[in-house]
Amino acid sequence: MLIWGAYILMIILFLALDLGVFNKEDHVISTGEASKWTALWVTVALSFSGIVYLLFARGMIDNPTGLTPDVATIKYITGYLIELSLSVDNVFVIAVIFSAFSIPPKFQHRVLFWGILGAIIFRAVMILFGVTLINEVDWIIYVFGVFLLYTAYKMLRSFETKFNPRNSFVFKQIKKYIPLTHSVYGKEFVIKRMGIKAATPLLVALIIIELSDIMFALDSIPAILAITADPFLVFSSNIMAILGLRSMYFLVSRMLTKFRFINYSLAIILAFVGFKMLTSHYIDIPEWASLTLIVAALLGGISISILIPDEYNL
Repeated sequence: MLIWGAYILMIILFLALDLGVFNKEDHVISTGEASKWTALWVTVALSFSGIVYLLFARGMIDNPTGLTPDVATIKYITGYLIELSLSVDNVFVIAVIFSAFSIPPKFQHRVLFWGILGAIIFRAVMILFGVTLINEVDWIIYVFGVFLLYTAYKMLRSFETKFNPRNSFVFKQIKKYIPLTHSVYGKEFVIKRMGIKAATPLLVALIIIELSDIMFALDSIPAILAITADPFLVFSSNIMAILGLRSMYFLVSRMLTKFRFINYSLAIILAFVGFKMLTSHYIDIPEWASLTLIVAALLGGISISILIPDEYNL
């Protein structure tokens, strides 16, 4: 429990420094700034693999699945890359939400900060439930496997589908029960107008982003459970990817058209982890093979997006 407490305290410190020091004043995040922060978060996440190795090597943390330090480290890195890659799809949705509700770039970081904070809490609960379920109910791994294969199939079939947050069920319910403003009032999420409290577009965008993340978690958490059922590895790799999502959004969202083939990479990754779950009792896929395929899928999607001109977009 000491290690868990230290890790959670570290996350709280990161978040406090982010909003309270480095981004105390609302401002537009430039591509250069986003690149530096993205590089920093990736470096922190990958460097944490060294801590994972030490924790397992010295027996400083519970090891319910009996992992060796080397295997635990590879599983952490693989899980982190899966979560990071699936976050790219989340970036596309966030960009659409911000555009639909005309959220000024100056306040987007603030919305994402609170969105990430909520995502950490929701995912912690879902990870606890998922790990418990997969350890207690042996056959549930097949359910997760089929679900991921179906999700990969849906992803391949829905590339042309246009998501409009204003037509979503969530937004219609928000309008029904909460007074809304049509304009942004600075960094305020709620204002009092004519004696009535009303939600600004910032709060509406935050709510939809939170609920969208829960939907994405339904894909990402089963995906990482295909790699490991160790609670600490699942939680730490997931949270590290979420922490870097804000800076990655400001970097990747400005290059969405350049990365137009990346969704094929994500579909391949989901299909692979689904297959791995379905065959886990019959085929032992080495961890290095899983890591290699995930990296190759991501690099392949990025490379093809860069090499094939936009006029040949399929």
